[in-house]
Amino acid sequence: MARAKGDAAADAPLDFEQSMKRLETIVEELESGELSLEDSIARYEEGIQLSRRLQQVLDESEKRIERLVEKEGSPPSTEPMEHSPGRDLPEGELPF
Repeated sequence: MARAKGDAAADAPLDFEQSMKRLETIVEELESGELSLEDSIARYEEGIQLSRRLQQVLDESEKRIERLVEKEGSPPSTEPMEHSPGRDLPEGELPF
């Protein structure tokens, strides 16, 4: 699936979900082995850029996830939310 270089929609930044979908498509194209070397390199470069941008979004999102904590004798404050690996939450339940 080639993207036109002059296409304005192709130049617009993708949201997180669109970026993930595009990255999945790139991986599938590369794994198919049907691209030329030049196209493979171009897809690889695009995939690396998407991967870095997605990781940055995830890192920023993680920093924003905080929970309100009331400590005895002090006003409410925030602190980073701790992830509990292995703790499965029922569907729709928030981890705080």
